Amino acid sequence: MAVTVRPFRPGDEAAFRDINLEWIERLFAVEPKDREVLNNPAKYILDPGGAILLAVEDEVPLGVVALMVMGQGSVELAKMGVSPAAQGKGAGRLLVSAAIETARTMGMRRVYIETNSKLGPALKLYRDAGFQPLTETIPSPYARADVQLELLLD
Repeated sequence: MAVTVRPFRPGDEAAFRDINLEWIERLFAVEPKDREVLNNPAKYILDPGGAILLAVEDEVPLGVVALMVMGQGSVELAKMGVSPAAQGKGAGRLLVSAAIETARTMGMRRVYIETNSKLGPALKLYRDAGFQPLTETIPSPYARADVQLELLLD
């Protein structure tokens, strides 16, 4: 069965949290801001006008991504993860593409990403999608965020 991307629905909270916790715990440390957002996606992502997308195969969640409204026509592409067993199926590429299209549909002019320099496959994915390094960095609530990228939308 093919991997597809769909919007977040009630009942997807555990998949959103667990897929993200897997990579954060494996590669870094879970920070207080992670717990806040992952334990209450409605409050921090959906209610302020953002979106969450899931990559699924036969309705089994393989990956997730959030778009968090930043203001001034910008969203942050955040909390993106793909289950280890699903990596290599193209779920990450589908999620990034769908997130960019969703940002356009939302009327956004810019997509911002904070990531880490040791996440090589993610960095390649973002660069392939057209993201460029910020010329001036902005403060981040995450200790692990040592790379900041943006994509300006037409």
